[in-house]
Amino acid sequence: MIEFQAVNYSYQLKTPFESRALFDIDLKVASGSYTAIIGHTGSGKSTILQQLNGLLQPTSGRVLVDDIAIEHDSKQKDIKPVRKKVGVVFQFPESQLFEETVLKDVAFGPQNFGVSLERATELAKEKLSLVGLPEELWTRSPFELSGGQMRRVAIAGILAMEPEVLVLDEPTAGLDPKARIEMMQLFKDIHSKAGQTVVLVTHNMDDVADFADFVYLLEKGRIIASGKPIEVFQDVEFLNSHELGVPKATAFAHKLRQAGIAFEQLPITRAGLVTALKERGA
Repeated sequence: MIEFQAVNYSYQLKTPFESRALFDIDLKVASGSYTAIIGHTGSGKSTILQQLNGLLQPTSGRVLVDDIAIEHDSKQKDIKPVRKKVGVVFQFPESQLFEETVLKDVAFGPQNFGVSLERATELAKEKLSLVGLPEELWTRSPFELSGGQMRRVAIAGILAMEPEVLVLDEPTAGLDPKARIEMMQLFKDIHSKAGQTVVLVTHNMDDVADFADFVYLLEKGRIIASGKPIEVFQDVEFLNSHELGVPKATAFAHKLRQAGIAFEQLPITRAGLVTALKERGA
């Protein structure tokens, strides 16, 4: 569904302040996948995120979204359809709420793409139910809600535009542990029940292990590793040397291996660790 082909990007191009952010990025997001992109601040995650729906255009190379190509000289009118296909939930999306009621806020996006008020309201109700926001809150101002509830409203607003791909930029930032777990479970349900393609941009290795089926590791604008999480997280020394770390379960199992407990394959989730230890009678 989405493919980066030799994508390079520089900020402030052809000025004394030009700064290269991406170097020859080749990346694919398969339809129906749950793909994670991880890396430090400054690794290029945000730049890639903004190219997924054409907010930034490559300096060279191209990004394909279905049959739409985004290139350096692409016109905005040609890119606009991509923004309906790819919905981005930015960090702290609740800061983008502005309407007087929850229902009106969620219905705004579809109307902006030409959907009738009646249909947009139907979509808003459907997506608010999907994200688990009680109906009694729909007529209230979004600014009267809790932080977690406001974030659900913002997410419903993206879902109401019926994107084929849902991009999540550190979606649990600032949430308490309970709200964080509920939020990640929500995205898992959306992915599994609706077959929604999800791209998760994060620095949380446990979220990658628990939810993603493919992962790309970025460092200084380059992809330094990619593959299934169970494969990528086996190379603990490599990840630690790049200060990326591994899931907590993998780190614990790695220490046990160093203490003499054999693992055919290091587990990457808590459940996997428990199963592996039971098999060894630990």
